[in-house]
Amino acid sequence: MPSGSPTSGAGRVIAGRYLLLWPLGSGGMGHVWLAHDQRLACEVTLKEIVFRDPAEADHEREARVARARAEARHAAGLRGHPHVVTVHDVLEHEGLPWIVMEYVADAVDLRDLVAARGPLAPAECARIGLAVLDALTAGHRRGVMHRDVKPANILLAPDRAGSPYGRVLLTDYGISVQPDAGETRYTLASVLVGTAGYLAPERATGGTPTPAADLFSLGCTLYHAVEGVGPFERESHLAEVTAVVMEEPRPAVRAGALGPVLRALLAKDPGQRLSAAQTEAALSRIVTPEAEPYVRTRTDIGSQPPWAAVQQAPPPGPPPNGSPPTSHRRERSHALRAVLAGGLGLLLALGGVWYALADRSSDGGGGQQGARQPYGEAVGLTRALRDGDCVIADWPGSRRFRGTPRLRLDPGCGTAPDGQVMAFAGAASAQEARRTGAAECEERTRAVRDRLADVRSQAVVPADAGFEAAGRRTACLVLGGNGPVYGPIGPRRARGSAFADTATMQRRDCLDVRTNRDARLVSCAGSYDEQVLGFTRLAPDVTLSEARTESDAACARDVPPGDYGFDPSVYTAGSWTSEGPWKNGTHFVVCTVRRQNGGTMEGDES
Repeated sequence: MPSGSPTSGAGRVIAGRYLLLWPLGSGGMGHVWLAHDQRLACEVTLKEIVFRDPAEADHEREARVARARAEARHAAGLRGHPHVVTVHDVLEHEGLPWIVMEYVADAVDLRDLVAARGPLAPAECARIGLAVLDALTAGHRRGVMHRDVKPANILLAPDRAGSPYGRVLLTDYGISVQPDAGETRYTLASVLVGTAGYLAPERATGGTPTPAADLFSLGCTLYHAVEGVGPFERESHLAEVTAVVMEEPRPAVRAGALGPVLRALLAKDPGQRLSAAQTEAALSRIVTPEAEPYVRTRTDIGSQPPWAAVQQAPPPGPPPNGSPPTSHRRERSHALRAVLAGGLGLLLALGGVWYALADRSSDGGGGQQGARQPYGEAVGLTRALRDGDCVIADWPGSRRFRGTPRLRLDPGCGTAPDGQVMAFAGAASAQEARRTGAAECEERTRAVRDRLADVRSQAVVPADAGFEAAGRRTACLVLGGNGPVYGPIGPRRARGSAFADTATMQRRDCLDVRTNRDARLVSCAGSYDEQVLGFTRLAPDVTLSEARTESDAACARDVPPGDYGFDPSVYTAGSWTSEGPWKNGTHFVVCTVRRQNGGTMEGDES
């Protein structure tokens, strides 16, 4: 059997009960499936433990089965913990182990989120860190070390209040161990257990798993979340392990108030690292700063609007082209604490200076000026933004998401706007708005951003003197990541309206296709011609003309309809392109599903 290939396919029933629907992903030990529990009539996740070749299966089958049981036992011991994925059962089917777990709907792992959206704000990383720390501490109290804390093993999912990433879950106890329980270790002594770049130095050199080692890995994970890259990321796994043991982490540039915490967690000597209690206290102060004004500045330093300086985006493309999208359905320690306190004190001092300067410059010192320009002179707007307002954004130096954009309103959203007001974040004061606005807007706009191919969040924070005129709230924009959005986005779009560009097409949109250049947004409750499943990108050297013949195949490969439950014998992949993504260099393609015979689809098919 080829390395990494599934040993079973969608439609197979496991243990006479679990119907495999489609794969959710793969890892070092096997494949993860979405499955339907036919007995309880609910969806579950099944982890299939696979063998890379027959020889491995012969001599490691017993160890793999035992390891799966250990994973299930360790995770089941944390059943009911709010930040641990629940394990329901472990079973054997045709001699292979399967783990039955809670299915977390609409979840994305932290690695994929950062890859898609860029680094997170320090306060958001601290919130995630607190949840993971809570899960780890619960395991440590039971004597269970996780040993593989990394971004890919942290799931973010909607919570009961509807926050898209409000729920934080630690998963994959596949290599966890209870060193004090005398249990057998099912790994070879010569094999490094964990993930290169996230291993603690003492683990990389063969030391015993300890809570301090898990905290080191947590520090690496939070570093990745706030910086967009691991602290020891190198070109090879060997180089990463060497860096963990021999080198200091690369300096953090975006971490702000989180920086001192990361440095303390990444100390080479485990005795010098923060304890779990110290880590919890430090992260809590970032998530919920103390009430004194000078303390409240801590999260501002480095907490720029999300993804503001991450990707060196190319300048915006030429003026709006107005060309409609094209479909291809036919043609297409104490000392350590002192250091930490000193670092935080420096941040507080710098933050106070920053605030003082900002307070003096935000409106020129005059209340009337603040009323005329609610967001300050740099933004330039002469009235408060309203829900649904479309804007044109002019960036300093013409580099998007660098600095503060000067905004102009685009009445009727008809000029080819750069983005739109999608939400607001209230605050008790202008200072609080500066402290929390960016993170609040990031959270409030996630749902719509997750459905679009190339957008980012931007917080427009009131100036001090303009706070009342701005309605005592920060306006949350969703802007095109590399160019205009060419019209209203998300729920602001009217049913029946034609798409001027693929930038406004979003996942699960249903389309009435009139020609290869004319698609209309329609309700998914009735009949429609195509449904948007996702997006893919073509190589930088692919021209738009070439894309019109290559994009269908790219979508069939990267966003196959079968992965979404559509029968491959009935449905096929479709695609849409437009000039915008080619002018701004992103080359993204909208991938759809349609009937092979060209017939319409109905509301119960998705």
